[in-house]
Amino acid sequence: MFQSNMFESHHMFDMTHKTSESDLVKVRDDDYETRSGTETMEAPSGDDQDPNQRQKKKRYHRHTQRQIQEMEAFFKECPHPDDKQRKELSRELGLEPLQVKFWFQNKRTQMKAQHERHENAILKAENEKLRAENNRYKEALSNATCPSCGGPAALGEMSFDEQHLRIENARLREEVDRISGIAAKYVGKPLSTFTNLSSHLHSRSLDLGVSNFGSQSGFVGEMYGAGEILRSVSGPSETDKPMIVELAVAAMEELIRMAQAGEPLWVLGENSTDVLNEDEYLRTFPRGIGPKPVGLRSEASKESAVVIMNHTNLVEILMDVNQWSSVFCGIVSRAMTLEVLSTGVAGNYNGALQVMTAEFQVPSPLVPTRENYFARYCKQHTDGSWAVVDVSLDNLRPAPMSKCRRRPSGCLIQELPNGYSKVIWVEHVEVDDRAVHNIYRPLVSSGLAFGAKRWVATLDRQCERLASSMASNIPAGDLCVITSPEGRKSMLKLAERMVTSFCTGVGASTAHAWTTLSATGSDDVRVMTRKSMDDPGRPPGIVLSAATSFWIPVPPRRAFEFLRNENSRNEWDILSNGGLVQEMAHIANGRDPGNCVSLLRVNSANSSQSNMLILQESCTDATGSYVIYAPVDIGAMNVVLSGGDPDYVALLPSGFAILPDGPGQNGGGILDIGSGGSLLTVAFQILVDSIPTAKLSLGSVATVNSLIKCTVERIKAAVVCDSA
Repeated sequence: MFQSNMFESHHMFDMTHKTSESDLVKVRDDDYETRSGTETMEAPSGDDQDPNQRQKKKRYHRHTQRQIQEMEAFFKECPHPDDKQRKELSRELGLEPLQVKFWFQNKRTQMKAQHERHENAILKAENEKLRAENNRYKEALSNATCPSCGGPAALGEMSFDEQHLRIENARLREEVDRISGIAAKYVGKPLSTFTNLSSHLHSRSLDLGVSNFGSQSGFVGEMYGAGEILRSVSGPSETDKPMIVELAVAAMEELIRMAQAGEPLWVLGENSTDVLNEDEYLRTFPRGIGPKPVGLRSEASKESAVVIMNHTNLVEILMDVNQWSSVFCGIVSRAMTLEVLSTGVAGNYNGALQVMTAEFQVPSPLVPTRENYFARYCKQHTDGSWAVVDVSLDNLRPAPMSKCRRRPSGCLIQELPNGYSKVIWVEHVEVDDRAVHNIYRPLVSSGLAFGAKRWVATLDRQCERLASSMASNIPAGDLCVITSPEGRKSMLKLAERMVTSFCTGVGASTAHAWTTLSATGSDDVRVMTRKSMDDPGRPPGIVLSAATSFWIPVPPRRAFEFLRNENSRNEWDILSNGGLVQEMAHIANGRDPGNCVSLLRVNSANSSQSNMLILQESCTDATGSYVIYAPVDIGAMNVVLSGGDPDYVALLPSGFAILPDGPGQNGGGILDIGSGGSLLTVAFQILVDSIPTAKLSLGSVATVNSLIKCTVERIKAAVVCDSA
């Protein structure tokens, strides 16, 4: 077999002579014209060989020009002649068939070598071209400059933020010990110099139609002048920022693993909820943010749901503090972004990192809020899913040990068809909840008060509300006194502001200066005052707020239906004065019939109240319910119903928050707290004087106290009698 070299083809012919040296006779001829023909011939073998001539060498002569031309022409037509063709050609040319055979064999080898030399030359030229182009690219990249600072840029750099996060992420696994060591050094850290607050992150406003999430910043944390308290917390110092990056990246990895894990990390608890196996958690994540502080109780939960919102809008709601506070107004009483360390890359929130502070609440003054100082980090993963994680930075804050520490918590968002998303939510905190009132202790201990189930249920309900508010195919019968889709949107926007205002003012936020009027039990009335000035959304003057919480032995759903039904309103609403309540407009905003906005008219026997209108929103989910209402001026409401701006309608919301008294019914009837009853919070806001500078009279306080106590007694009598 012939073996050719693509660079030096004459080696091929040397091997040809060597392999046939015993059988071939090499013709030495100085006038050897062509290497394509062969001047060697193999001796006959077998029967073709004459025994008398085995030892006799035959004489050979080189091919004539005619013989070569004829074989060249034949080769062009047929490079592989068979035996019959070779014999016929040898007879025509006066050659032996074996001579013809070897000539064609050598000719094919020669052509192959020529073809390989040609291909090699082409490939060599291409290779040189690519090498030159590669050198040009390397030279251009070596001379690249950073668009931000003007210095030399790293290869492939898009931004400083992206490059920094990628480097930290790559080093994470190798430096877990170093990270935890750095974290330990910050425990008990002395007061340091903090930088001024950075300018507020440019709002990437999400067009959410009528819902207008993010427009309620004036109410979140400021309803009772709480804004200054939040602003007293400073952002991180420059020396803290590298550590914050490392903690955020580590927290993201932990969140993803916890969200995707099952047993043995998560075990099935009561009521089919996932409960964290603490021992397995410590084995899986031995470092984290350090050991659990003494006196704090661990609380962890996981919940998943499919919500009617695309992943892009969900990420924007979570990363925009105003939208986040508005959507979760029942859970987040106050929130603020202190500093933005990274705004993300490629025009979205991938890689965004913020330092925030927030206060989480249960809608009752009997449950202390949970304050957190934390980093929030958003990342898009290779499979297209998004994750948003929070992790406490309390060790960086020059303050006493926090009563609540947020271990990596947040959600994993997976895109589904038709604008839906699957959300897996993980809540993991360490908290001192010894100050919780006894009637709320079973609820808080079960994890339902602050856990993942409440976050997911609230998100699901708010996504439904948004979807229904943006719907255009509304039956004409549903509009009632609402004459246009614009009027429907304005009414829903007004109701949203009412709900947000109520939720931010009913809890035990440290910004609220509640005063207890008596000390006789859990249903003590707590009051506080606020001066309202220069706010078109609130009536000017002195506003007195009053709230109380109590337990009733009826299921939460029954209490909710009783309080939201206009037909039973005169059984508890003293201000309606026993008049007939009629629903003038109804807007459904969720799958549950209880999720709706209504416009009610009170036909009172008192002629002075005959024109009274009440805007009411009721909403419910698996973790709690609200019935919130506010008297509205009929002239202002006519403007809203025709599609006018609802921001100038003055509102003083009042209402009810209904929570379960524990994880569920015990099957033996509702006998005591935690057996399936309801925890009901009643909150009123009343304008006691239209002059903001006036003094609050004790008579006004006594009137409000009597009003709320009378309402509570009426509710207890009505629902207990109804359940009996």
